[in-house]
Amino acid sequence: MPDALTAVLRKGDVLLVEGNTRISVTIKYLTQSSWSHAALCIGDALGPPTDGGEPKVLLEADVNAGVRAVPLTNYVTQHTRICRPVGLSSEEINRVIGYAVARIGRQYDRKHIWDLARYLLPTPPIPTRWRRRLLAIGSGDPTRAICSTLIAEAFDSVGYPILPHPLLVRGGEPATDAAATEVRRIHAQGLFVPRDFDVSPYFQIIKPTLEQGFNPHLAQA
Repeated sequence: MPDALTAVLRKGDVLLVEGNTRISVTIKYLTQSSWSHAALCIGDALGPPTDGGEPKVLLEADVNAGVRAVPLTNYVTQHTRICRPVGLSSEEINRVIGYAVARIGRQYDRKHIWDLARYLLPTPPIPTRWRRRLLAIGSGDPTRAICSTLIAEAFDSVGYPILPHPLLVRGGEPATDAAATEVRRIHAQGLFVPRDFDVSPYFQIIKPTLEQGFNPHLAQA
């Protein structure tokens, strides 16, 4: 599986990760999703490693280390999902990556991490409509505990959407229901979370086994 992931992953792909840390569990609960972390594949944007180590092909916003580049081996043993943007040119992909790379080293305010952690023990019966909003409660920048925010901003820099426009049309009339209201809030406050790339109608789900030519007859042999 590690080799399959390496062979299939492309520049511009978003790699979702199912983490198991305390913060990861909190994020998964609040977002009602398996995915707690997201990383952007930047390919060879940083050039070959000068220390002879592994190439750092993923960029992530870590709650402790800030924005950093890491090797793919950090996540090859974990449950992951590849989400691929559709229709972007190579130049646009490079602009997305450039936006994110330019922010390497940025440190985030960590005070709000405790605001997330306090919802874990004990786990409260929080209504679904409030869970994402709780990610905005904190002492610092409300969105920066969530790794997917930077990635969403990078795609937005070239006009690529993550979620549909808030003005959803149903039967010819603009939607005014709770779903449309929630999407408006996400866009306005930048409350993007890892699952948004999974459910996005604009990202293709890539499965390494299928991409490499899965044969069900051989699998049964």
